[in-house]
Amino acid sequence: MPDVVIVGGGAAGLSAALFTAKNDLETVVFDTDETWMHKAHLFNYPGIRSISGSEFMELTRGQVSDRGADIRVGEEVTDVEPGDDGFRVETSVASETQRADGEAVDDGEYEADYVVLATGADRSMAEDLEVEFADDGTVDVDLDTETSIEDLYATGAMVRDEEWQAVIAAGDGASAALDILSKEKGEHFHDFDVPDDVA
Repeated sequence: MPDVVIVGGGAAGLSAALFTAKNDLETVVFDTDETWMHKAHLFNYPGIRSISGSEFMELTRGQVSDRGADIRVGEEVTDVEPGDDGFRVETSVASETQRADGEAVDDGEYEADYVVLATGADRSMAEDLEVEFADDGTVDVDLDTETSIEDLYATGAMVRDEEWQAVIAAGDGASAALDILSKEKGEHFHDFDVPDDVA
C-alpha cells in the first residue's frame, strides 16, 4: 500500500510525487490527464526556454517515474475517506484502461498515510471531505498546504484564487511533500542535492 496518494497529475501533483518518491516514500499518482497544462505553453518556468504543456507533462512524468513513483493515468479517484490510521482511497477506471505493459487495470481501493489533492480548480473532492474553505472559495490551508484535516493537503489552483501558474502549483506540491517528509523523519527536512549525490 502507498505511503502517499496524490490525486491529480499536473504540475502540483507531479512535483509532490517527485519529492516523496525520491525520498523513499511509496507514492502513487492517480491522473485523469485532464490538466490545463495540455493547453499551456511555458515561457515563464525557470530552466525552460520554451516548451509545450504536453511536452512538459511527458518529461515530468518520466522524471517522477524514474524516481520511483507509480503514475496511473486513467485511474480516477472517486472517493477519499479519512480514518484513524490514514485514508481509504477508492478509484475507478474506464474498461479500456491498460497499464504500460498492456495489462488491464481494475477499480481499486487503497490505504495511505497521506493524501495530496492536486485537482486544479476542481474543489469538489475537498468539498466532499468537508475541509475548511476561505471566504474567497478556495481551500483553506496552512503555509505547508495542509488542510483542516491532518495529513490531507491541497495544492495549486485549489488554494489560490486566479493564480494559476505552473511554477506556483509546482511550489505548492513541493511544499506539501516537504511537510510530509518532515513528519516522517521527525525533523524539518530539506531536500538538497549536491553533484556528488548524483555522480
